[in-house]
Amino acid sequence: MLHVNENYARIKPTYLFAEIAHRVQEHQKSGNAGRIIRLGIGDVTEPLAPAVVEAMHKAVDDEAGRENFHGYGPEQGYQFLRDKIAEIDFHSRGIDIKPDEILVSDGAKCDCGNIQELFSVDVKVAVTDPVYPVYVDTNVMAGRHNIELLKCGKENGFVPSPAGCDADIVYLCFPNNPTGAVATKAQLQEWVDWANAGKKLIIFDAAYEAFIRTEGIPHSIYECEGARTCAIEMRSYSKTAGFTGVRCGYTVVPTELYAYASDGTPVSLKAMWTRRQTTKFNGASYITQRGAEAIYSPEGMKQTKDIIDFYLENARLVREALTSLGYEAFGGVDSPYVWIDVKGSSWDFFDKLLKEANVVTTPGAGFGEAGEGFIRISAFNSRENVLEAIDRISRVL
Repeated sequence: MLHVNENYARIKPTYLFAEIAHRVQEHQKSGNAGRIIRLGIGDVTEPLAPAVVEAMHKAVDDEAGRENFHGYGPEQGYQFLRDKIAEIDFHSRGIDIKPDEILVSDGAKCDCGNIQELFSVDVKVAVTDPVYPVYVDTNVMAGRHNIELLKCGKENGFVPSPAGCDADIVYLCFPNNPTGAVATKAQLQEWVDWANAGKKLIIFDAAYEAFIRTEGIPHSIYECEGARTCAIEMRSYSKTAGFTGVRCGYTVVPTELYAYASDGTPVSLKAMWTRRQTTKFNGASYITQRGAEAIYSPEGMKQTKDIIDFYLENARLVREALTSLGYEAFGGVDSPYVWIDVKGSSWDFFDKLLKEANVVTTPGAGFGEAGEGFIRISAFNSRENVLEAIDRISRVL
């Protein structure tokens, strides 16, 4: 008899954004829907930077001829991209990360979901609450039952403390999705010291680090002393450079990072992740990686910064508008997400804005129990749509 993986029965039957899509479709079928403005899922709307487009066009031309044609590439990523990542994302900030500790992938979501394969099913995992659902769901799918929720609310600035946490692995995401909160270096250092003291691991999701504008806020967990022996960092070009449809990101696993076999023998996590990727992944395409490389050119860096600044201005407009309506708003400063305290049911508030304003947001309840009472508004849209959404919301509320 063919048996299923019954762990799938332990996760919610519908992924958060699938449920949102379903409700939007039902509203559209009702005949009462006007033009929908989507400020829910964090999908970018602005075109790719010209430097990226030019590089990808050239890469397509390479693939069109025999001389520069590329078939299978290195699963870990092409050296030209790994060198640029090490130089600009890390060395320029005084962080010692070597190119061979960087493994390029097709995005941070896949890496966040796949990294748990390296660890025993009986390890205890901690996640923030509210939380990006992928961290929880992929561990549950793998059969892990022991998941600790670290409550994040207004009282702690949506940044948890390691005090009292007894997990083996903790997932941290800063700037945070969904709350938009950022962590100080001192707060991250506490987690690094906690991890090193107990031979534990931090999985640090830095997908939104390019949105940080506040001086002194760390862009990388490796800005903390000792992080190389206790942390894996993941980054994405999806929000940095509009690659949500192109798909590219990377994971950093330092050489001196180890976990342990049941007999206590140290095992290199870099070697394990490399083995996993070379077995199950054929690498991001040559065309995609040439586009990612162009992000690091002088023109590419300026162009992508301009796009990020555009989204941050959208976030400021949303935050100020909701604040002026009497709502308490968080995030939207070093993050493209604004986290709104709606002082009631998040799904009811979502439905109200959908049905009365034709604006899609994200209910906080979809991010965990501590997200109830909040909604997330994404700054990823055109200025025209953001201003119209603000006007609609203002009239409804």
